[in-house]
Amino acid sequence: MKKWYAVIGDPIAQSMSPAMHDEWFAANEMDASYIPIHVTAERLEEAVGSLRTLGCSGWNVTVPHKQAIIPFLDRLDASAELMNAVNTVRVEADGSLVGFNTDGRGFVRALEESCGKHPGEGKVLLVGAGGAARGIAFALHAAGYGPLSITNRTLEKARSIAVGLPNASSLTITEAESSLSNFKLIVQTTTVGMHFAQHGMPFNPNRLAEEAIVADIIYNPLETEFLENARANGAETMNGIGMFVHQGALAFETWTGTYPNTKKMIEKITTILGGQQC
Repeated sequence: MKKWYAVIGDPIAQSMSPAMHDEWFAANEMDASYIPIHVTAERLEEAVGSLRTLGCSGWNVTVPHKQAIIPFLDRLDASAELMNAVNTVRVEADGSLVGFNTDGRGFVRALEESCGKHPGEGKVLLVGAGGAARGIAFALHAAGYGPLSITNRTLEKARSIAVGLPNASSLTITEAESSLSNFKLIVQTTTVGMHFAQHGMPFNPNRLAEEAIVADIIYNPLETEFLENARANGAETMNGIGMFVHQGALAFETWTGTYPNTKKMIEKITTILGGQQC
């Protein structure tokens, strides 16, 4: 029987996950398909029950459901439990739903692939405190990065991540902007700059350290205003395509046991987005 997978979120129309996973299914000669499903916050529990009932084999979870979905799952693997956020659900043979988090590991793989190596020791600033930020924070710590500072417009949310990590701290946006020169790696995880959201930047990256690396997990547009300004101020920059592809590949592996070709997919998505007006 043909298997089917999905991605749920609000909004969801912009997602490139269906095209990416369908191409990987075809490349690996798997009889499966992948669809986007628009799910609002008030209908999340209903949607999870429907996906289980209708025989979905697994799905990805995007904003704003990465933490809200947890009560509707049967259990979490270690990564999702530690990060208190889920971006991948696998349906087991007995019908139980298991939550995973591949965001953080996907980001670290993309970062080290982009830099050609582990960028080394140095302070890290994480901008944002949502589900993706939480996953990235724990993955960076596990990979040996840090110390880590987290900033967010709602400081309490930044603190909620920092308290779960050794040697981590929280900063206000103003404090982060005034101390940018202290950080070797800056990771922007909010929706500021995304093509369907508000334009602009979380703050002005004009006080960067020499040879700083600035990453934005947004991949559409290819270069956000934040990255453009960081590059103009001498930083090495990285957009979100690598993370998007690698977290998707880790989800694909979670479902199928196969890790797909990520290099070709990164090249393809870059070409597609490079030809669009966003």
